[in-house]
Amino acid sequence: MNTTNLRDLYQQVILEHYKKPKHRGKTNPIDRYQKGHNPSCGDTIELTLQLDPSGERIVDVQFEGEGCAIAMASVDLMAGALAGKSVDEALELVKIFQGMMKGETEFPQAQRKLNVMKGVAQFPVRIKCANLGWHTLKAALQLTGEAKLADFVTNETE
Repeated sequence: MNTTNLRDLYQQVILEHYKKPKHRGKTNPIDRYQKGHNPSCGDTIELTLQLDPSGERIVDVQFEGEGCAIAMASVDLMAGALAGKSVDEALELVKIFQGMMKGETEFPQAQRKLNVMKGVAQFPVRIKCANLGWHTLKAALQLTGEAKLADFVTNETE
């Protein structure tokens, strides 16, 4: 597949996840909750996570929010990739995604769907949009104790 066709396919996947997200809503129960905001363009999300009884494995991830196609597609793709992952595995996926946005890496075969976001790295102003959900996920996973209303985290310093 040539580069133009691949880019078109990636754009189509991003638009589909934006228009028809599969993980919009709130988990039940909510074991972790975190709000994220990208002040550069106004994207906001509220991320909820359901963990298994041990608190070590992700059962479900859902989100609510408003934002551009890249931000919403990225968080939807992220949510779909996390079910069944341990907290440590999820944090490792955050590192891989952030590395991919710097052009340093990409996801292995098992998570190759997430590589559709790779093209965003060519547009530095949009990287914060793609990273918002991942940045918010990291903050949510680092919370301890009961789910609580947390302050907005921002990715403005990235």
